[in-house]
Amino acid sequence: MKKLLAVIDMQKDFIDGALGTPEAQAIVPGVLEKIRQYHKAGDDIVFTMDTHTPDYRNTQEGRKLPVPHCIKGSVGFELSEELLPYASVVFEKPTFGSVTLAEYAAGGEYEQIELIGLCTDICVISNALLLKAYLPESRITVDSKCCAGVTPESHQNALEAMKMCQIEIR
Repeated sequence: MKKLLAVIDMQKDFIDGALGTPEAQAIVPGVLEKIRQYHKAGDDIVFTMDTHTPDYRNTQEGRKLPVPHCIKGSVGFELSEELLPYASVVFEKPTFGSVTLAEYAAGGEYEQIELIGLCTDICVISNALLLKAYLPESRITVDSKCCAGVTPESHQNALEAMKMCQIEIR
């Protein structure tokens, strides 16, 4: 079975920076272990990176979430160091979901696509739904133990919403 692991926005600002949370920090070891499993099996791994410019506060997102984060070139933009050796395919994205990721996955004939990362309730759910729209017959899964939301409650709400859209939650 051809499998793809999509590691969503495991960047410093979401882990322990501007928008970091204890829950995000807690998933890093599990995310690393999951990546190592896929790597050892020879499966494909891709990363997304939330990518903003210095004029972030002038964007719609910046006006609704006025916390500058993941500004390209800043320390907070960087992936967590432990994950860097595995980040050979990276998609920068200026918004929550990555059409480029969905197009890449659609071209790869994957039977299963698993998502892990941050934040469950924003970027993970956005990418999971895009992938499901692009690949309605592919098995899309989310490992809930390798994701964290803005809050524990919004994490659970996002998992429930994805279940309703036929995304398998582990």
